[in-house]
Amino acid sequence: QVQLVESGGGLVQAGASLRLSCAASGRTFSLYNVAWFRQPPGNERAVVAVIGWRDSSTYYADSVKGRFTISRDNAKRTVYLQMNSLKPEDTAVYYCAADPKYTISTTRSGYTSWGQGTQVTVSS
Repeated sequence: QVQLVESGGGLVQAGASLRLSCAASGRTFSLYNVAWFRQPPGNERAVVAVIGWRDSSTYYADSVKGRFTISRDNAKRTVYLQMNSLKPEDTAVYYCAADPKYTISTTRSGYTSWGQGTQVTVSS
């Protein structure tokens, strides 16, 4: 497993941008798929974006397509989530998750390492 630490959350107005970072420990981080999940108040945790280790293939939830971009820098052992045109409905705790499976997963059960989360609040 790897240890994950998220950062970059905060309080912003609608239309603003934020960039979340997920910093990982472990020399094999480049062999891990990494996902961002989010959990709004009173709701289930759901996938936002995923980036694969084999070819950096990506997946985005429909609600964030065209606004969010996931990327990774294996040399820095960090995955980023660039969030543009933020909306109040993007308000949630954002979690980073990682797993060394061969194929990417879009479900919580597909990830064995989790960070503690970072709060993103978007005001209208």
